[in-house]
Amino acid sequence: VKEVEEVKPVKQKSRLSIIRAGIVPEGIHDYDKENWLDTFQVSEYAMDIFQYLRDRESLFIMHDYMPKQSYITPWMRSLLVDWMVEIQESFELNHETLYLAVKLVDLYLCKITVTKDKLQLLGAGALFIAAKFDERIPPLVEDFLYICDGAYLQKEFLRMEMNILKNVDFNLGIPLSYRFLRRFARCTKVNMPTLTLARYILEFSLMDYDTIRISDSKLAAAALYLAIKMKKVSGWTNILEFYTGYTEKEILSTVCLLNN
Repeated sequence: VKEVEEVKPVKQKSRLSIIRAGIVPEGIHDYDKENWLDTFQVSEYAMDIFQYLRDRESLFIMHDYMPKQSYITPWMRSLLVDWMVEIQESFELNHETLYLAVKLVDLYLCKITVTKDKLQLLGAGALFIAAKFDERIPPLVEDFLYICDGAYLQKEFLRMEMNILKNVDFNLGIPLSYRFLRRFARCTKVNMPTLTLARYILEFSLMDYDTIRISDSKLAAAALYLAIKMKKVSGWTNILEFYTGYTEKEILSTVCLLNN
C-alpha cells in the first residue's frame, strides 16, 4: 500500500498569487494585494463586496417623486437634509448613518405622500433607523423626540419608524456613495486634502434633489473626479477608471451637476 503523501499547506504568497491572478490589469497597482495582511481591509473579498454593492444599486433606483408630493418641495427637502446634517454632527454619528438616513427619506417619499408637518418626523425616524444599523451606541428615542422640540409623541415616532422599515421591506443594506468614495480614494491613493474636498462635494450633493436618480457609485466617482480637477492633482487615469468602473465620458454629466 502506497503511503499517502503529506499535503503541504499553501504559503501565503502562493495563495495570494493564485487568488489575485487576472483580477487587476497589467500596469495598475493592486491595492488589495498590497494590503493583504490588513484584516480590516478584507482584501480577499473587497473586489467582490463592492461589485455586489454595484449590483444592488439597481434595487434602489429612485424616480422624480416631487410631482406626486402635494405638500412639499425640493427646497423643503433640502432644508430637511440640512437639519439632518446638524443632528448627525450634534450626536457625533458616522457619515454612513447620515447617508443611509437620507436614502431612507427619499425611498419613502418615492412611495408615500408626506405632509409638511410630518417631514421632520420622517427625517428623525430615518436617522434613528440608520443609527441603529450603523452605530455602536445609537441615540435613544427620547433623544430624537427632544431634538424635534416635543413636536411628536413617542407612539408617532415609533409608528413612523415602522412605516419606513416596511417601505424598504426591512432591507437596509443600501449601497451608499460615501462607502464607494472611501474605497475609490483608498485604491487610487488619493491624498487627504483631495479626499476631504471630495467628501465635502458629496455631502453637499445630499441636499440637491436632482442627484437622487444618479447611482451612488457614479456620484462617488464624479465627486472624486471634481475634487481631483479642483486640486489639479491629475486627470482621470486608468487606475481611477479601473477601480471606479467609470470612464471619464460616463461621469462628465454628473460632474457638471455637482459643480453647479
